[in-house]
Amino acid sequence: MRFIMRENWRSEVRRTNDAIEKKHSGRLLWVALFAVALAAGCAKKAGTPSEAGPTTIQLTGAGSTFIYPAMTQWISDYQKAHPNVRINYQSIGSGGGIQQVKAGLVDFGASDAALNDDQLKTMPPLVQIPESAGPVCLTYNLPQVKEQLKLTSALVADIYLGKVKNWNDPALRKVNPGVNLPNEPIIVAHRAEGSGTTNIFTTYLSAVSPEWAKKVGHSISVAWPVGLGGKGNEGVTGVIQQNPGGFGYIELAYALSNHLPVALLENRAGKFVAPSAAGTKAALAAFADSLSKDVRNPVVDAPASAPDAYPICGLTYLIVPKQAKDPSKGRELAGFIRYILTDGQEVASTLDYAPIPSSIAQLDENLLNQTTSAAAATNPY
Repeated sequence: MRFIMRENWRSEVRRTNDAIEKKHSGRLLWVALFAVALAAGCAKKAGTPSEAGPTTIQLTGAGSTFIYPAMTQWISDYQKAHPNVRINYQSIGSGGGIQQVKAGLVDFGASDAALNDDQLKTMPPLVQIPESAGPVCLTYNLPQVKEQLKLTSALVADIYLGKVKNWNDPALRKVNPGVNLPNEPIIVAHRAEGSGTTNIFTTYLSAVSPEWAKKVGHSISVAWPVGLGGKGNEGVTGVIQQNPGGFGYIELAYALSNHLPVALLENRAGKFVAPSAAGTKAALAAFADSLSKDVRNPVVDAPASAPDAYPICGLTYLIVPKQAKDPSKGRELAGFIRYILTDGQEVASTLDYAPIPSSIAQLDENLLNQTTSAAAATNPY
């Protein structure tokens, strides 16, 4: 089952990558979304009877590339169970998803960076519903190196600050004794657009490196000291694959589906941990109290009391307007979200995401009930 799901996701990634290569510009993604919105406006109102049978209800979403592997499977499963529903999700990055929700062009967004109180003042009334969590892994293109590399937090920060520039640097050799590291430059890759994955990663760097916190900081978009930009997790994966010596941060499913190695990262307990759903689950447990107060709090650099926690983890949020424009679409959106929060959690776990803990699941239900979508729903999903 896990293999089949990953193969389905892998096929979706190939199609997405092909589309990106042909278009050469993220601008056309915005055009496509506008076309979807225009077509929806020209079509018959959702819920109106049709001579051909039940009206198809179209839901549109946009945002996080981090959650795209799971979202692809969730959509496929939900549409099979609800043949009259079509869900179109555009993997354009968290920043793009937030802007689409703000402009009212989509029914929901997805972001790995929760909106803070000041940002919420500029948005229509909405809720942010955590629906999964996952690790941000560090991957590299060194086919001649067969051992799994180890990295410390200081090394990761120094590579992205441009202070460690070569794979044969003494600091890298010290952490990886006996590994024949090549004498070639490190080709650093990062996101080119506003990205929730970037927010998670730079929040981690700011937590572990005072120099990074002072010079760069954390956000969905930062002024990178070094590196090549790629659009989406797909684009960063491509930059790493196309450049010998490439190094960058991506969501774990992208590394696994492209057969890229991932580094072991030292946590605060001094243990080198691989990115995994189990390591993410341990991080969530370590921050349980913090998340119970505010689900927007970060899940990076877990304390030493959590020796199995992976250091760079984050929650992904569904961004849902409180007021549904169309009751019929609102009912289906609520059903889709409830599926994600229940049966969809097991599906996500097969793609190396961590399921949300029960404490957050209850908070999610309370958040969903603040929307007219949930009020309009007549069945769980």
